[in-house]
Amino acid sequence: MAADVRQFVLACPTCAQSKPVNRPPDGLLNPLPIPSRPWSHIALDFVSGLPPSKGNTVILTVVDRFSKAVHFIPLPKLPSARETTQLVVDHVFRLHGLPVDVVSDRGPQFVSRFWREFCRQIGASASLSSGFHPQTNGQCERANQDLGRMLRCLASNNPSSWCQQLSWAEYAHNTLPVAASGMSPFECAVGYNPPLFPSQEPDAAVPSALAFVQRCRRTWEKVRRILIQTSGRTKTAADRRRSSPPAYMCGQRVWLSTKDLPLRAPSRKLAPRFIGPFRITKVVSPVAIRLKLPPTLGRVHPVFHVSRVKPVFSSPLILLVVGPPPHPPSSCGWISYLYG
Repeated sequence: MAADVRQFVLACPTCAQSKPVNRPPDGLLNPLPIPSRPWSHIALDFVSGLPPSKGNTVILTVVDRFSKAVHFIPLPKLPSARETTQLVVDHVFRLHGLPVDVVSDRGPQFVSRFWREFCRQIGASASLSSGFHPQTNGQCERANQDLGRMLRCLASNNPSSWCQQLSWAEYAHNTLPVAASGMSPFECAVGYNPPLFPSQEPDAAVPSALAFVQRCRRTWEKVRRILIQTSGRTKTAADRRRSSPPAYMCGQRVWLSTKDLPLRAPSRKLAPRFIGPFRITKVVSPVAIRLKLPPTLGRVHPVFHVSRVKPVFSSPLILLVVGPPPHPPSSCGWISYLYG
């Protein structure tokens, strides 16, 4: 009897749409590949909504995923895809060379055909985060948190002066040790910290260019070993609060969480927790899937983290107790009601 009740509740469309999920979120931590050298893998993000400072209201954050070094670039407004490309060329590529991979969110600058074609032409892969899952670009999210904390301390008395403090915030970030490697980003990149006092000058000096290159290589190998160990510990700790996702397949139907969707219901509290079901059109990775969404959700990107969906269950008990539904078990009516 208990097994039948459980099977009936799992297959009930009303229960699937209305009840929240009380288990740990699906999707074990899937860390990004660890680079082998500085500035081969970078991450981009924007900080907006800042008070005007020397005509600037936006900051472009660029993070090196190997050394954790950053560049904070002040901008007057959110740039277009073409303007973003020129900014990255002027402030990153000319200093550090062309990257192998660029991680970003799904902002209009990065989903445009111009940006994708630019990355293809320089031989870099454009890695976009899945919908409503900013953890994919966690390096930039963390750098933005540090930046906000520093600017609040440096420009608390005069918020319009944040642009003048940006260079100092970047220098402070790049010379302080990071938890991942135990070294400063500057030391990870070139093998030594910039000397602040004359007594530290001998530590920065090298007898020849060959010795400098050898020191850099030794530092990079050491940093990569540390990053691999740190990534393993981070994954182990994160997976304690997560659960293994089901093995999704193309064509399978799933319910989609409405947690971050722009609902227009009269009462958000009483709106359904899940809508659908929708079919999976592609399994992007073990923790990301692409769904076939209706036209009413055309502005929502169809790639979602597995923590945002749950599988659809079926049971003959539904037909025996309730009878066949007058229409296919779908929440298209709810979608039209919520999105107009």
